[in-house]
Amino acid sequence: MSVPLLPGDAPHQVEYPAGIIPDLLKGFSPASTTFLVVGDLASLQFKGVADCVSAIGDGYVTADMVRNAVGQLSPGEFYGDACSVLLKTVTVAALPTLSSRHNSAALPHAVKLAVEKAPRSARRVILVVCNEDALYASGCAVARAFPRYNQKSNVSSIDKIDVLFYRTDLADPCEGVSEKESFAFSVTGQSIRMTQSIVDRPCNLMHTDAFVELAQQVATYTGCQIKVIRGEELEQQGFGGIYGVGKAADHPPALVVLSHCPAGASTTVAWVGKGIVYDTGGLSLKPKGFMAGMKRDCGGAAGILGAFASAVKMGYKDNLHCLLCLAENAVSPVATRPDDVHVMYSGKSVEINNPDAEGRLVLADGVHYASKNLKADLVLDMATLTGAQGIATGRYHGALLTNNEDWQDATQCAGRASGDLVVSPVQSNPAQSSPLCAVYIPLTNVTLHSLCVAISLSIGEAHFLNQRYNCQG
Repeated sequence: MSVPLLPGDAPHQVEYPAGIIPDLLKGFSPASTTFLVVGDLASLQFKGVADCVSAIGDGYVTADMVRNAVGQLSPGEFYGDACSVLLKTVTVAALPTLSSRHNSAALPHAVKLAVEKAPRSARRVILVVCNEDALYASGCAVARAFPRYNQKSNVSSIDKIDVLFYRTDLADPCEGVSEKESFAFSVTGQSIRMTQSIVDRPCNLMHTDAFVELAQQVATYTGCQIKVIRGEELEQQGFGGIYGVGKAADHPPALVVLSHCPAGASTTVAWVGKGIVYDTGGLSLKPKGFMAGMKRDCGGAAGILGAFASAVKMGYKDNLHCLLCLAENAVSPVATRPDDVHVMYSGKSVEINNPDAEGRLVLADGVHYASKNLKADLVLDMATLTGAQGIATGRYHGALLTNNEDWQDATQCAGRASGDLVVSPVQSNPAQSSPLCAVYIPLTNVTLHSLCVAISLSIGEAHFLNQRYNCQG
């Protein structure tokens, strides 16, 4: 059983077959298949790579042809290089030569770019030449290069993509990946592409009701329990943050909780995702040029849902909860106004200075529910929370703020291993945070004096959320 497909998704799969690489390559027909061999230059020059590639089509290319093409590669520090081995059927691509300690050993963004630029056909085979350190991130990068949702009429169809690995760390590099590794890659790749499909879809297709329906399908796929609190039930049960943000939309807001509780679990982990399926800014309407693309404001919930599906299918041994805080920040006569006061699930009241600062409101309800109701030992929230992140940490690194140094190190390590890079731009120090107080109530949802400072915004948002729970996260 595979991750659920959404309407309009491309049916082709990215597969990671186990087996001896030359034997697998012999089975592909060069007449209908394009081949890409990608890795850093030293790996492509590794003894045996050319002989392995020469197995394509049982002698379609020779080892000398491969060596000659690799010899012509001249990658730079920041840009890779590619060369055709035979017409546009077989291509070799070298990754950039420079990588910082904050990057993944796989250079996943360069891998994805090389795959996207390579010649295409209905059937594609991608051979990644790497060692164990770059293995997982490289496989994830290839999956990202094949998004499932695309409504363009002139897109060439793809039937299947096979991803193989020449392992320079093994005694026999041609052994490729094991059955267990193949399964892990398959599950992760499917989840990555499902996450992409959610974020790529416009709000008229991926509204809150559609998101809830997909979460229910994921619950069936993983065999986990699901709880949905939607619409007026949110207000009745005290979720003032989620309800206040989403009450103006045609499709009601919702809190979705998927729970995986295996026997023998000793720790409870909760992942909370911001799922704003569209963000107009509310009555603090976004100006021209700033609203387009806000369908992606559900990226946190999409990423959490995909990660949850992968973790459960790969046998996560502790209690794991996935909380999706879903709402559309729309405009209508009942939309939240500046100066309105909402009572959050924590019982604290918040004055709304800016309806466009909605992410922290929905997350605060989700985080407090994880702490109070689910008794989580660790809470991780994921969100497209602020444009300040792009200023503080750049295009390829997510911003990490935490009150636990061990989890900070573990998260950064996991980011380098998977290619989903994160960095901690500032220390999460409550002493640096000014109180977010209003005149009449405990909290406001923005601090006006810090709006122009990216670091201050990041600290302020972390401080706002921290006042809702007292657990590790």
